[in-house]
Amino acid sequence: MDTSILHRDTWLEIHLDKIENNIKQLREYLPPYVKFMAAVKADAYGHGDLQVAKIALKANVDALAVSILSEALYLRKNGIKAPILVLTPILPSDVNIAIEYDISITVFQLSWLKEMRLYKVGRKPLKIHLKIDTGLGRIGLRNKEELEAMLPLLTKEDIVIEGVYTHFATANSKNSAYFNKQLEAFSDMAQWIKSEGLDVSIFHCANSAAALKYSNSFFDMVRIGVAIFGIYPSEDIRKTTPVHLESALSLHSKLLCVKKMKKGSFVGYDTAYETKSNEWIGTVPIGYADGWFRCFQGFHVLVDGQEMPIIGKICMDQFMVRLPEKYAIGTPVVLIGKDGSNEITLEDLANHIGSVPQEIPSMITYRVPKVYYYKGKIVEVLTERSWQPSKYPFNKAIADAK
Repeated sequence: MDTSILHRDTWLEIHLDKIENNIKQLREYLPPYVKFMAAVKADAYGHGDLQVAKIALKANVDALAVSILSEALYLRKNGIKAPILVLTPILPSDVNIAIEYDISITVFQLSWLKEMRLYKVGRKPLKIHLKIDTGLGRIGLRNKEELEAMLPLLTKEDIVIEGVYTHFATANSKNSAYFNKQLEAFSDMAQWIKSEGLDVSIFHCANSAAALKYSNSFFDMVRIGVAIFGIYPSEDIRKTTPVHLESALSLHSKLLCVKKMKKGSFVGYDTAYETKSNEWIGTVPIGYADGWFRCFQGFHVLVDGQEMPIIGKICMDQFMVRLPEKYAIGTPVVLIGKDGSNEITLEDLANHIGSVPQEIPSMITYRVPKVYYYKGKIVEVLTERSWQPSKYPFNKAIADAK
């Protein structure tokens, strides 16, 4: 593509039609009565939360999940009207903001409910989802006693318990023993909550892995994140699920500099690489400030469909590769995606750094432009972060500090 509008020769390509099709594939796999909550937290795992939210709603998802309140507010202020659940508890002092913007929040602490009452104004209801910790050990109610202590505050007229949910620790594992233990604990808690007469409309626990592997985890709604982007939760699930997912993201750059270096020359910081013969070295304009961190040293990129090893230490803005011959400046470089018959997948990169595929796009920073495609056509280009005027009197504060 013409990169002059991007102001640099490095960019992400995100195919919204692939996300749309992944959601449709998942929809067809799920029973029609099961609601679909699409997780678009952390800028939709690096894919762009607003753009993904729009295409997910076009594909008829029922609700959205984000991690923090500011993510929900961004969607609301940009026209997203669908139900939104914030998965991380908000500050009690922000309760009126959640109510004003019709944002559902996660609750699991009696102390939070008590403190919230110090700030809540008016009788307009607060929508909540109760989080149950069934074995992940992160956040959530751990037992019935904790919930019993909360009941007097949960049954107030201005509290609406929309949902109750948990999160699995091992749904992507071949061994299902711990998953079954968590599922049983959640089922028991769900039955107890119903027996207490709490009016809860949605019980949900299935993430992407559980939704693709365990039909007994569907309950009323599934919360799917990585799968909508074409990421399988594990290789085992990729092989066994009938759902065909396609990766929606690729990362591209171009050779910025190509030079022949004599045997015994050093390349990069700390003389970390020494040429073993006369070698062609190419420089690629992306580095750890873009999210291409030093953990990717020892991996490779694709140039002319071939694997080119990353050499030396990755710099803040650039890194170097060893080339088999001279290539023209501006030759395309693929960091994630296909080039000819070769491909670098998110799984490949995750395996190299000992992580999970969804961490890779989440690492990419605002400096990398995003180019959005829909059915082969560019529909949006994001080249800058959005600048907001400071609310603080910066100049006066600096002057006063002298």
